[in-house]
Amino acid sequence: MEKLLLIDDEVDVQYSFRRIFDASDIELHTASSGEEGLRLIPKVKPDLVLSDIRMAGLNGLETLRRIRQLDPQLPVILMTAYGTTQTAIEAMKLGAYDYLLKPFDVPRLKQLVANALKAARDTRQTVALRPQLEQQDYELGVIGRSAPMQEVFKLIGQLAASDATALITGESGTGKELVARSIFQNSRRAKEPFMAINCAAIPENLLESELFGHEKGAFTGATAQRPGRFEQCHRGTLFLDEIGDMPPATQTKILRVLQNGTFERVGGNTTLQVDVRIIAATNKPLEEAVARKEFREDLFYRLNVVRVHMPPLRERQGDIRLLVDFFLRKISGTGAGSKTIGEKTLAVLESYHWPGNVRELENVLRRAVVVSKGPALLESDLPAEILQPTQTFRPATNAAIPAPVGNTPPVSTKTTSPATEPAPTAPETTLTDPAITGDIRPLALQLFRWARLQSGIKVLPAVERELVIEALKETQGNQVKAAKLLGITRATLRKRVDKFGIRRELSVS
Repeated sequence: MEKLLLIDDEVDVQYSFRRIFDASDIELHTASSGEEGLRLIPKVKPDLVLSDIRMAGLNGLETLRRIRQLDPQLPVILMTAYGTTQTAIEAMKLGAYDYLLKPFDVPRLKQLVANALKAARDTRQTVALRPQLEQQDYELGVIGRSAPMQEVFKLIGQLAASDATALITGESGTGKELVARSIFQNSRRAKEPFMAINCAAIPENLLESELFGHEKGAFTGATAQRPGRFEQCHRGTLFLDEIGDMPPATQTKILRVLQNGTFERVGGNTTLQVDVRIIAATNKPLEEAVARKEFREDLFYRLNVVRVHMPPLRERQGDIRLLVDFFLRKISGTGAGSKTIGEKTLAVLESYHWPGNVRELENVLRRAVVVSKGPALLESDLPAEILQPTQTFRPATNAAIPAPVGNTPPVSTKTTSPATEPAPTAPETTLTDPAITGDIRPLALQLFRWARLQSGIKVLPAVERELVIEALKETQGNQVKAAKLLGITRATLRKRVDKFGIRRELSVS
């Protein structure tokens, strides 16, 4: 039986509560003042407190402050017949579970009490996350223990030991700038300037001036000489984010800097020499932009000396627990006001497909910390789109194609002749190999958790469609190679392409 403590100096309110909760499974205790209520809490150990705000002696807000000192996890609902905007705001700032106006709507009161008691039960069952990371991991900010992230860390180390130009690819929100900063912080240039510029956020007519500076009178409004980012970043590192959106004219000047380290300011004739390391990033497949003549091929080769591909969060969901630990420490700290998270809530986060990647996860946790009414984040603190996702679990079509270290030619999406049909793959009995089943079983369990959150989803067709898409991407649209990778014939692959409408999505012929 759960215990409810009512703190109210009105006898009529106490009588009403006894009648409302008389036939329920709630053991009701009452107090006529804040002082009496505070004395009863250690004795009664209630699961929920409801307190009036206007009382003689300690008012409800001050009583709430003291309850928070006694038991930070105890949910408290404040009540008043004199509701004001400021009172409601102050109540929620102090950590009240909710705020209720008198006279009561009885069904709403019962529902609110039921919700608060459920939240209290969930909070009691929550186990605090143990620290998942070393202190240097929290400082670095690039989090992950999955195989794809281990490859990223290796490349960061190799790049930090050299001055090679790097190209970081990956979907929006995967943490490309964090990788660039990690390369810089571990390099020999770590004590020199680091500057980041978003090529997509600056208008085309201003980007060149921003990068290379301008002379006085170069254009309307140029009232004085101004050095650009390259000059300001001499001997340091310049991070060019969203370089796939850079206009062609600026691409030409960037190429020249990469080749010999020289440029002129806008409106100037003096050639300037700089020593700047370039790290570029994009969420677009530059190979396709090169094929469409939207990005200079020679600049692509200059940038693509060493490529670091940031995997989307859905491909490293084993890192979500680490990321949650990191963000909760970052958002709520580690002191008395810090937040933890329940296993059920973690399971929901681990089942979601995260189209916005790590950035979306951080924003969801920030929201949950703000709206949570206790020390633990519960499922009810998550936004509706996380609890009931409507989007299918699929990779983004604009994701950059990962490539090995070194230069790679632009990708062709043409298929080869059907004359070379792939040979049958290894016998299916190899699927019983413990090494294989050990890797596949966690993926299968993850898919089932995802399917339970989306009623009506058929797991096998959904997975089959994504495997076909990924195989075609992996082989740059070569159907013969994709079929071999999947262990099916090219004819079967073509049927799947037609069945799932993949031809339109990938423009596969």
